[in-house]
Amino acid sequence: MTLTGWIVSQIVKGLTHVLCRVDAAQLARVPERGPLILVANHVNFLDVPVVFTHLQPRPIAGFSKVETWDHPFLGPLFTLYNAIPLRRGEADVAALRKGLDALQAGCILGVAPEGTRSGNGQLQRAHPGVVTLALHSGAPVLPMACYGYEIFKHNFKRLRRTDFHIVVGNPFNLNVNGTTVTRQVRRQIVDEIMYQMATLLPPAYRGYYSDLGHATETFLRFSDPAQSNLRRAQEH
Repeated sequence: MTLTGWIVSQIVKGLTHVLCRVDAAQLARVPERGPLILVANHVNFLDVPVVFTHLQPRPIAGFSKVETWDHPFLGPLFTLYNAIPLRRGEADVAALRKGLDALQAGCILGVAPEGTRSGNGQLQRAHPGVVTLALHSGAPVLPMACYGYEIFKHNFKRLRRTDFHIVVGNPFNLNVNGTTVTRQVRRQIVDEIMYQMATLLPPAYRGYYSDLGHATETFLRFSDPAQSNLRRAQEH
């Protein structure tokens, strides 16, 4: 990161600590560099500045809706953050290629499979684009979940700081074992990924993925089966 980028990140990080009590201890579980696909939920505008600045100085890239670059402040900021413009609602091949390039360069690629903010912190049904990235790159997938800050606006109006919790799970790889990756298979895989994320959240935040009894791990491979986030949640 450039000196300018470092200075801006420190300023943003300082602001987030004024506004929030950030519980970021588990980010130490994130490797120092990629290739790695970091999948996370998307609650509101705080996700990116809090997580990105607390992961520094790791090399990180991520996707953001192309409309972000129309904003006079956010556009330059997201360029500084190595964000990749993504056209939502279509198969943005150019964005996917840039994501694969970032992984090949050893970056950690942040992906929010929900595609849009939930606002209330509850998981929404995911889009399967992350499956394409993981299968084509062979990069491991690391689930991360954030919660507690869905009430930020309420607290801000009352001059209260907001709790921002971050939980990092265990990584896994995708393995289709020669299965033809149809639309249905891609849907199953992204749901398997999201259930791994759901296990990191308190039950009230699991939303669409609340019923862990529906979770499968057909296409997920852990270095040790005992590292399954789903298995650990069920045991506890």
